[in-house]
Amino acid sequence: MTQGKFIAFEGGEGTGKSTQAKLLVAALESAGLSAVLTREPGGTAGAEAIRSLLLDPPGNGWNARAEALLFAAARSDHVEKLITPSLAEGKWVVCDRFLDSSRAYQGGAGGLGDQTIRTLHDIGSEGLRPDLTILIDVPPQLVAERLAQRDAGVSDAIGGRDAAYHASVAATFLELAKDDPDSFAIIDGKGSIDTIHQRVKGAIFEHLGNSL
Repeated sequence: MTQGKFIAFEGGEGTGKSTQAKLLVAALESAGLSAVLTREPGGTAGAEAIRSLLLDPPGNGWNARAEALLFAAARSDHVEKLITPSLAEGKWVVCDRFLDSSRAYQGGAGGLGDQTIRTLHDIGSEGLRPDLTILIDVPPQLVAERLAQRDAGVSDAIGGRDAAYHASVAATFLELAKDDPDSFAIIDGKGSIDTIHQRVKGAIFEHLGNSL
C-alpha cells in the first residue's frame, strides 16, 4: 500500500487555517483520495484532554516549559494513535497546526529556543515531519479585524495573549518557512476563501505533484 501524505496548516490566530484545512480535505475526497482532518492540540482522546488543560488552564496557567511539555505529550499521543496509522493506511492527513506551532509559540515567542522544541519532538514523536507545511500569512491589521469578528472579545489562554507575543509568533513562523523552503509553502492569506484555497492547491501541486 502506498504511504499517505501529511499536510500541516500553520499560522497565527485568525489566519484561516481551520477553514482551509477543511476545504483541502473536501478537495482531496473529491479527487478520490482518502483524507483525515485533525488538529493540534487534539485529534485523540488523550490529546483532546491535554488541549483543555492548555487552553483553559487551572490556576494561573502554565509556564513556557510546562506548556511545551504538554504540547509535546499531546502530539506524541496524536502521532502514535492517529497520524502514523492513517499514513500507513495510505490516507492523506491534514492537520490544523503541528510541530511548527510549538516552534513559533513556545520556542520563539515563549523564549525556549528552537532546539528545545525539536528535542522534545524527537523524544515524543520520533521526529515526524509533514510532507508539506502550509503557512498562511496574513497582515496584522487584517488578523485583528478577523479576530474581533470571530471571538467577540473572548479567547482562550493562548489566543488572548498580547499583541507583542503574537507579533513574535508571526515573525518566527516566517523565519522558519524562509529557512526551509523545501518543506514550507507560504500562502498569501489575503483575498476570498476560495482564492486562498486555489493558492493552497497550487502549492500542493508545486511541492508534491498532486493536482486537485
